[in-house]
Amino acid sequence: MECLALLGLGWLVVTVLMTSLWFVQRARNDAGVVDVGWAAGLGLLAVLYALIGDGAPAYRVLLAVLAGLWSVRLALFVYVNRVRGKDEDGRYQTLRARWGDQAQSRFMVFFQAEGFLDVLLSLPFVVVVNIDVRELTIWAYVAIGLWVIAVAGETTADRQLAAFRADPANRGTTCRRGLWRYSRHPNYFFEWLHWWTYVLIAIGNTFWWATLVGPALMAFFLFKVTGIPATEAQAVASRGDDYRDYQRTTSAFVPWPPKQ
Repeated sequence: MECLALLGLGWLVVTVLMTSLWFVQRARNDAGVVDVGWAAGLGLLAVLYALIGDGAPAYRVLLAVLAGLWSVRLALFVYVNRVRGKDEDGRYQTLRARWGDQAQSRFMVFFQAEGFLDVLLSLPFVVVVNIDVRELTIWAYVAIGLWVIAVAGETTADRQLAAFRADPANRGTTCRRGLWRYSRHPNYFFEWLHWWTYVLIAIGNTFWWATLVGPALMAFFLFKVTGIPATEAQAVASRGDDYRDYQRTTSAFVPWPPKQ
């Protein structure tokens, strides 16, 4: 199937997914399900493309396994730790209050925008499932190693933060344990690193450069839109000077020894 046809089909799938989750949000009054849908949607697209792509089976299976496992882990973590039995995330509470009577219509637009972002981020998947080389190259094996590092790092960061938040004694303070001592957003860093996996897999093949949209888009959204700015604004509002001191001493993104 041609690349544009795959992307069009993918857009249809995530539109249905995000519309369904919007109804869940409306019933629960909790927009946090959009984060679950964003992560799950990417894995769904990876598996869909792998099933109907025209490339070599080895690359289609590799994509389905790597992107699928990454997606399932992240979607389950977000659901268990941020949605199930929890109050709505502070970011979405703020938006709900700001939008007032227009909240539901604006959340529909927001959910669909998150779905469209999935489609854009799935472009590297389309490139990979159309690789027609029979055997995996050395770059593919390097990519697998990078994927292991990235997913292990993101999983570790997520678990460290979840354990910190689970202790009532830490309420109102900032996590500085483990990876969080060296980066204010180690989970975001390893998430971004993960997207380089598909760049490495595609190196040397037709349109490999299109896979750069993955890390480029993730960097843009993490630094300019829904990632670091929104998270840090919420952290400053809830933790005040403790978080401001953390900002002063700790790298925002790349893990690095803290300032004294």
